[in-house]
Amino acid sequence: MSEIVNLRRARKAKGRADAAHKAAGNRLRFGAPKAERERAAATRELERRRLEGHRRESEPGSEDA
Repeated sequence: MSEIVNLRRARKAKGRADAAHKAAGNRLRFGAPKAERERAAATRELERRRLEGHRRESEPGSEDA
């Protein structure tokens, strides 16, 4: 025979698990120290500048856009 499941308890347990998952994501997103956030922003900016620096520019007489 199958085990009897209390649907109310199962629903609440699922809600708690979902809330815990969301909280873990928020801790990663908002819980970083200011220095770490600034370092990540500086790294993104450096990567953007490097990529922009390697971009090929079109020649003045060329019709390629």
